[in-house]
Amino acid sequence: MTPEQVTLVKDSWQQVVPIAEQAAELFYGRLFELDPELKPLFKGDMKQQGKKLMTMINTAVVSLDRLDDIVAAVQNLGRRHVGYGVQESHYNTVGAALLWTLGQGLGDAFTSEVEAAWTETYTTLASVMIEASQQEVA
Repeated sequence: MTPEQVTLVKDSWQQVVPIAEQAAELFYGRLFELDPELKPLFKGDMKQQGKKLMTMINTAVVSLDRLDDIVAAVQNLGRRHVGYGVQESHYNTVGAALLWTLGQGLGDAFTSEVEAAWTETYTTLASVMIEASQQEVA
């Protein structure tokens, strides 16, 4: 990721933080719309799940300029997701739901540059999770 992309993600995320609860609701609504078969993977309180999601994204965003500090945690997250029934193909759906949610939350501020920066961020983190999940399965 370029320093400019890191800045775009961090700055745009600050606009999402005040609406984090609504963003989480939008995200999961879109996720289940895109793939209804994912819904049974979420067995707990969805409000709590949304808080966890927003906390996880926040941690990743604030650490973007020092990704090495969170690689181990992201790998562990990928390994844990295997136990939840997450498959590699689900990561594309999650990415699509995330980008759609950001577009809804940011409106006109979700420029093509911001979208590209978020795509790069998600792809980078998802790749680490997928690689760790494949090691877990092997």
